Amino acid sequence: MTSGTVRIDIENHVAILTVSRPEKRNALDLGMLRALIDASDEVEANGQVRAAILTGDGRGFCAGGDIKAWGGMRPDEFGHAWVRYGHRVFERLATLRMPLIAAINGDALGGGLELAGIADIRIADEQIRVGLPETGLGMVPGWSGTQRLVKRFGSQVVRRMALGGEIFTAQEARALGIVDVVTSTGAALAVAREYAQRVVARGPSAVEIVKLMIAAASGEDNGAAVEALGSILAAKTGDLKEGVSAFSEKRPAQFKGEW
Repeated sequence: MTSGTVRIDIENHVAILTVSRPEKRNALDLGMLRALIDASDEVEANGQVRAAILTGDGRGFCAGGDIKAWGGMRPDEFGHAWVRYGHRVFERLATLRMPLIAAINGDALGGGLELAGIADIRIADEQIRVGLPETGLGMVPGWSGTQRLVKRFGSQVVRRMALGGEIFTAQEARALGIVDVVTSTGAALAVAREYAQRVVARGPSAVEIVKLMIAAASGEDNGAAVEALGSILAAKTGDLKEGVSAFSEKRPAQFKGEW
């Protein structure tokens, strides 16, 4: 189905989210950010989906934030309506209950690399380039380029991209840990589908729990990850069943410490 500028296709327990604005190399504007939130909610609510893939329409992945979308904003509007809202969108995608695989079929620069960075696994076509060129425009990375990407790629790699303006090839990015797999040109989505089936074949509950555990260990979404794990555990106990029954029956609960 289609939601704004993000297309969703579901096959074999895998949801493919395609950012679709090919005339702008899939650059992000407010409409696309809203569509990403809607797509995340739809995929999250589908109990049949066990893995998700994020890719770009046509021959490009994502050219980052559309300068025309934010260039005329007031500083306060830019900070809230653009940067903070973008953070909410990217955090929503990063915390999907199922693993997210980025099929990077074109350059991922600036916001495009920040978008790819939210994925659990990144698979890139061999011709793509990655980087954080914002300082060349007098701008700074605003959608977690200096935060999530530092945790995932390391501070020195981010320094080279954001301070020195270095642009890395796919092979260089793989050597630096920015991408996990490099494929032949045009094959990233197919390889991502194959990888997604590896995820689908594993225990879905275990996969979801491990994703939360890794998020907690890496300091990403720490509070929410720990509370989600605790809530899942508590929801399976006999004590919770007794507590809910007692509340419904308006009587004191008789807890037995049952797991």
